[in-house]
Amino acid sequence: MTREPLERWIGGPAMIIGPVLLLTGILLRAPFPFFFPHQLTAAVEHPALLTAAYTCVLAGTVLLWPAVLTLAARIAVRLPAWGAWGAVLVVTGLFERTFHAGFDQAAIDLVRRRGADFATTFIAQAYGDLHLFSYLSFTILLGWIVLAIGAWRSGALHKVRCLALAAMSLMPLGVLKGTTVMSIVGAIGLCVALVPAGISLVFSGPRPNARTIRLTMAAIPAVGLLAYVSTLG
Repeated sequence: MTREPLERWIGGPAMIIGPVLLLTGILLRAPFPFFFPHQLTAAVEHPALLTAAYTCVLAGTVLLWPAVLTLAARIAVRLPAWGAWGAVLVVTGLFERTFHAGFDQAAIDLVRRRGADFATTFIAQAYGDLHLFSYLSFTILLGWIVLAIGAWRSGALHKVRCLALAAMSLMPLGVLKGTTVMSIVGAIGLCVALVPAGISLVFSGPRPNARTIRLTMAAIPAVGLLAYVSTLG
């Protein structure tokens, strides 16, 4: 059965690319110790590698929201409440991880301008400050479990993939966190859960026609131009 275009061409690719980018970023920063002083030191000693790592993690995190909504929609066909709550909790957790990524970027920029010692002292002093997401950190862990249970009970994913999806709850949270074994397990679990589903979804209907391909190719340079213009503000 042919899937809806938005689900097939947005949700499907997001299921593939998002987890792969997240895993890539986590592996790129694996050589460096976990806690923020070491991450900031690595930003001085290996700036390009740390930038690539954190950028991949951020991009993967952002791309997960359409992937999660696509899976939640499948769950909601049979279990609307599980689909809705799974989506709300996971997407809220993704918002929080994106918030943390902004703090990561600011800290890395601070290293470049004021040095690792200054940035480390600042982060240590500000680390416990309260903000909105301080009260929502539970969503990062609980959301994936709820989504996995919903996927299992509804039959949206195979049981093994549901268990792999739940492994995302093992991934550490917070500012300037490096890579642990649990990070790698969670990211690999996400790939196992979502990438095959994304591939199946993309290939679930007819191939795009020539007109659609031409329009897509024409849109690529336009999007690139808009991306460049966005950096000027």
